[in-house]
Amino acid sequence: MVYWLMKHIFLGPLMRLFFRPRIEGAENIPQDGGAILAGNHIAVADSFFMPLKVQRRVTFLAKREYFTGKGIKGRLKKLFFTSIGQVPIDRSGGSAAQATMNTAVRLLNEGRLLGIYPEGTRSPDGRLYKGKTGVARMALEAGVPVIPVVVFGTDKANPIGSKIWRPYPIRIVVGEPLNFSRYEGLAGDRFVERSITDEIMYALMELSGQEYVDMYATKAKAELSGTAEKDGKASAKQARQTGDRLPESKAG
Repeated sequence: MVYWLMKHIFLGPLMRLFFRPRIEGAENIPQDGGAILAGNHIAVADSFFMPLKVQRRVTFLAKREYFTGKGIKGRLKKLFFTSIGQVPIDRSGGSAAQATMNTAVRLLNEGRLLGIYPEGTRSPDGRLYKGKTGVARMALEAGVPVIPVVVFGTDKANPIGSKIWRPYPIRIVVGEPLNFSRYEGLAGDRFVERSITDEIMYALMELSGQEYVDMYATKAKAELSGTAEKDGKASAKQARQTGDRLPESKAG
């Protein structure tokens, strides 16, 4: 009930007023039955606008950190994500990854509409990164279609690092369903799962027009973080050296 209250009474009307979201291709989403909405991920706001314009309820697998915060803010965040039916997942790998897979397949078998970001994390620079094969395994084990969905404008409304959203028109485009029934019984075959995942990412690239990078977004983030840290250390070193020279310059 809280999901529908947030969507139609509390949060939804404000989002429609300030961001004027519109959707194209909504007819590509089945009226019932399990299906995966595979989206690009350029901002946290993606998970708010996609469900806003999809008639059916969308369940996202949300990172566990959203449910484990401390203090008043952490409790409110946990209450919010729990109340709208989002499912916490552990992204640490190993047995946690299998538990996530089991949860996703169960939801799909129950006829849910499951929202997934194949990149595994938000794009660090607006480009589209290599997809992780979990989405392919889910589709094969549950026997459901994958529907590519791209969102435009959320990176302007909710830039990385921003705490306050800025009014900006949002556009959502839903592509035609991808059917992988031809691979029935091949869940677990890493070559098949990679082929399926690449097909999904190609569809997202075609719909979004984003530049594709054959690298995982998590690795790109790590490299960017390392570069930033290296530049920061270099700047600090240069500042110290400049500071050491200042007394000599003044004395001269």
